[in-house]
Amino acid sequence: MANQQVPKVSLGFFPTPVHRLNRLSDQLGINLYLKRDDFTGPNLFGGNKIRKLEYLLGDAMNQGADTVITFGATQSNHAMETAVAARKLGLATILYLETITPNDQQDDRGNILIDKILGATIHYVSMVDRTESEADEVAMQAALKEKARLEADGHTVYIIPVGGATPIGSAGFVMGFKELTEQLPDVTIDAVVHGSGTGGTAAGLIAGAKAFGRTDHPTEILSMNVSPKPVAHYQKVVDLANVALAYLGMDNQVNLGDTHFDQSYYGEGYEIPSEAGSAAIRLLARTEGILTDPVYTGKAFAGLLDYVKSGKIKPHSNVVFWHTGGISALFAEHQMVGQIY
Repeated sequence: MANQQVPKVSLGFFPTPVHRLNRLSDQLGINLYLKRDDFTGPNLFGGNKIRKLEYLLGDAMNQGADTVITFGATQSNHAMETAVAARKLGLATILYLETITPNDQQDDRGNILIDKILGATIHYVSMVDRTESEADEVAMQAALKEKARLEADGHTVYIIPVGGATPIGSAGFVMGFKELTEQLPDVTIDAVVHGSGTGGTAAGLIAGAKAFGRTDHPTEILSMNVSPKPVAHYQKVVDLANVALAYLGMDNQVNLGDTHFDQSYYGEGYEIPSEAGSAAIRLLARTEGILTDPVYTGKAFAGLLDYVKSGKIKPHSNVVFWHTGGISALFAEHQMVGQIY
C-alpha cells in the first residue's frame, strides 16, 4: 500500500477521463482507449506534469518554500505547468528556458505567452555552440547561484529538475497507473503507449504497472522517445522508478526488462516536426476530433500506429494511449509546428 503520509497538494482534476476511441478502434482492429491527462487542469492547457507537481510542490510546501525554480525549452509544458501550479499555491516561479527553438520575443506564442501572462521570471539559456546537456549544466549553475542569492535575502527556494524527472515526481504516475486500473476494472490492459522525454512519466508508469498491474498478464509500457537518449538513460529511468516506489512505501522492484523504449519516432530531433507525427495528428483529429501536439503526443501516436501496422501490437489488443497534453504547441513557432494540415 502507498504511504499516505507523503506530502502532496491538490492541483488537478482527478481522475482524468478515459474512454474508448470507437471509430479508430474499428479502423485499427484494436480496442484503443485514451487516458485524458490533457484534461488534468487546473487550466485549459494543463497536462501530465500536474500529476508530478502535486507531489513535487507538496514537498516544496512541506519545506516552507516560497519560490520555485525549474527548467525546460522555451515551449516547455513542464515549465508552464509549474508556473500555473505555483500561482495556485502562492509561490513565485523562476524559469530557465533553453532556446532549442528560438522564440520571437516580439511575437510570443504558445507556452511562452502563458508563462508571461502568469508573471513567471524568465531567463533564456542560449543553445548557440552548446549541446542540450551543456545547456542543462549552464542553466543549473545559474539557478544555483540565484537560489543562493534569494536565500541570503530570506527566501526558501525549491529547485525542480527539467521535466520534474525525480522519484518524487514519478510517484504521481505510479498512482496514475493505479487510477487507470480502477477506471477499467474489466479490461485486461495489454499495453500503455506514451511519449517519453526526460523519463519521469515512464518511470512512474513502469513502477505503477509493477505495483498495481495484473501479475498473470503484465501491462507493457511502450515509451516512445521524443528526443535521442543514450543507453544509460534507461537505467536512470529504472532507478527513478525504484526510488519512487520506495518513496511511496512500496517494496516492489522494477528492472530493465520491464522497460520498452523506442527511439524510432522522434524524427530529426526534439521540437522538430516529423512527417509521421503530423500524419498521426491529422488522423486522430479527423477520425475522433481529438488534438495532439507535434512535440510529444503526435510523435508517440505515430509510434502506436506503426506498432499496429507492423504487428508489434497484435489485433484485438486492449491499448491505452496516455494523452499527456501539450496542445499549446500547436500555437507555437512555425518551425516547431510544421506542415500540420
